[in-house]
Amino acid sequence: MKKEELNYLYLVLFHVFIGFVIYLAPFAAKLYGYSIFILGGYFVIKTQNRNHEALIVAAYIVGSEVLLRMTGGNISYEFSKYAVIIFVLFGMYFSGFSKGATPYWFFLLLLVPGVILSTFVLNYDTNIRTTIAFNISGPVCLAVASIYTYKRKIALEQVNNMLLSMGLPIISCMVYLSLYTPNIKDVITGTGSNFETSGGFGPNQVATFLGLGMFIFFSRIILESRSKFLVVLNLIIVFNISYRGMVTFSRGGMITGFLMIVLLLLFLYFKMNYRGKVKLNYVIVIIGLTMMAIWGYASFQTGGLINKRYANQDAAGRAKESRFTGREDVAKTEINMFLENPVFGVGVAKGLEIRESETGILIASHDEITRMLAEHGSFGILGLMILFFTPLILYLENSFNMYLLCFVAFWFLTINHAAMRTAVPAFVYSLSLLNVQLGTNRKVSDQ
Repeated sequence: MKKEELNYLYLVLFHVFIGFVIYLAPFAAKLYGYSIFILGGYFVIKTQNRNHEALIVAAYIVGSEVLLRMTGGNISYEFSKYAVIIFVLFGMYFSGFSKGATPYWFFLLLLVPGVILSTFVLNYDTNIRTTIAFNISGPVCLAVASIYTYKRKIALEQVNNMLLSMGLPIISCMVYLSLYTPNIKDVITGTGSNFETSGGFGPNQVATFLGLGMFIFFSRIILESRSKFLVVLNLIIVFNISYRGMVTFSRGGMITGFLMIVLLLLFLYFKMNYRGKVKLNYVIVIIGLTMMAIWGYASFQTGGLINKRYANQDAAGRAKESRFTGREDVAKTEINMFLENPVFGVGVAKGLEIRESETGILIASHDEITRMLAEHGSFGILGLMILFFTPLILYLENSFNMYLLCFVAFWFLTINHAAMRTAVPAFVYSLSLLNVQLGTNRKVSDQ
């Protein structure tokens, strides 16, 4: 076995081991979470970010977020977002920031009116500081990371390393989930999202990470598996991550991961020459058979309920009235808030209080787009336009970045069903702004 294959195998087995240890000794989650931050800081300072170490550590923090949340391993619930910001600032200190990232400085300014307004309109008994921080940390994390990554030159190999860094802790999460619920048949009784198969945590967030992990290791099959051993190993990882994602019965994350795979395959197919397309056809066949095997196994283990879930049916096979489990009602209330307050919106976090007073139900928004409209008004519209169109313009300038459309699709689809409650949509979005170079490993240059 080659050294490259051995190193990869050791990395995978080490993260399988981490999943086992955290399940068997829950206090180890704290040690794991704290060590990521401490060792990561040492790593970046020692290397002075010569090869994008700040982004590699930030990627690892992002990938470990859902595991640390479900096991109480983070310093605080929202710490991953702040940690990403801290390491991006490390990167700026050592390597500077992109001087052309004006759109994202402007995006930060557009958030200010909603924050100021909320200090006046939030309920008297509300902890204003923590409430605003909880709701604004996602957009701020996205803006800071984007200011750093905007048009920053980086080798494709290093982007793949970042994705691997993000994917390894998802393997640990998959192992933890497998130990938490070893027998799926015992806990699947309906077609609703299942907390038992999600480690007792939110199925929506867990499926988001597992769907991303599915994409990451599928991309490694296509781009980074130079031997049959690596192909088989990555297929095993993909099979297990995808299966655990499907049995959460949360559809958004898995559908998003699948669409990312489709976008990547389409990009490669249209960019490759004839010989490359022939080889890619074999890969597509392997991927197709793997997906069929995963679906068949999940269907068998759930007694066919997974088929009904994706067909929007209940356990009896009857079509459900809502395709979005009631989230469209929340979105409607936020659109109404925007129509009533079209300029400045109702203020950051005020939408939650208004919804509770009108309906008697305390439910947070699942859609970052309608939340931005409701709480930031017209400033929110301008901010969303910046976020949506800037990477697409960059794609026209540098169409070699094979991941750009995948990353933007992940961000857009994720914020539509899971808002920005985790750091992952913000950080993955920022990676779409990188200026990816083929066959170069040179030091980052300031833009």
